[in-house]
Amino acid sequence: MSTAPQTKPSYKKWLKLLLKIVVSGLCIWYVSGKIDFRKAGEALQKANVFYLVLALLTFVVSKIIASFRLNIYFKNIFIRLSEWTNLKLYWLGMFYNLFLPGSIGGDAYKVLLLKKKFNAPYKKAMAAVLLDRFSGLLALGLILAVYGIFVLDYIGYIISLCGLALLAVALLYYIINRWLRDFIPSFFPTLVMGLAVQAAQVICAYFIMASLHIEVNKTEFIFLFLCSSIASVLPFTIGGLGIREIVFLQGSQYFGLSQETAVVISLLFYLITLVTSAIGAVYIFKDPLREIDLSKNTQHHS
Repeated sequence: MSTAPQTKPSYKKWLKLLLKIVVSGLCIWYVSGKIDFRKAGEALQKANVFYLVLALLTFVVSKIIASFRLNIYFKNIFIRLSEWTNLKLYWLGMFYNLFLPGSIGGDAYKVLLLKKKFNAPYKKAMAAVLLDRFSGLLALGLILAVYGIFVLDYIGYIISLCGLALLAVALLYYIINRWLRDFIPSFFPTLVMGLAVQAAQVICAYFIMASLHIEVNKTEFIFLFLCSSIASVLPFTIGGLGIREIVFLQGSQYFGLSQETAVVISLLFYLITLVTSAIGAVYIFKDPLREIDLSKNTQHHS
């Protein structure tokens, strides 16, 4: 049985959790005062279940690709996991990230398990999971810049967005090349896989739109979806709940879209994330690293 992450009792941990709950609650309260619940309910009732199932499956595919990407980083520091074992570990981390936001978090828990099993250097293992996050953000920024070209009507915004996205890629490459050279061989492969992850999630968003009978050419919704995905990374809410809805709400006003429909898209995506992450609960009771053969993981760490 895999034990849940344990930390010493600390008021700071509980205060952090309380603040996240409060911020998410305030965001939802703000959104609820700005939309017509009757219209939002009607949009939800008319949703096509078939397309929602496709959205769920596409999101699952995005997470499988993401787990492959993380395993590339692990191999850079001689942590050899089969793709299946790494996938189980990845799903357990997803569960902790979403359902136990006040604990040490899924990423840190993965590092602790690897440290315990392989005696992997904590700093290198943590660098691997953080770089996995950053490569995803880079890919997200690049796709956002592409969509910005088509939906933004001010050239200054477009140039700034594209410039920032490319600058972020160059900056991360410089940081890795300067201080984290173990991961240089995986920079471009993981960036490509990050683009695949985000592309799959964009397709997921399109399926959600299709379920709500929204025309595919309404790319403004996808632009808002990408913006909300970036905003949800900020560690101020419970799994991005509330902050995503704020982005969709405010963005829909800017683009002249239905606020109710925009918020429903956001909530449906959150529910898909919730359902997918819940699968990881299985590995609380079944250690994903239990059957690892340590003889195949000889240590080459400095």
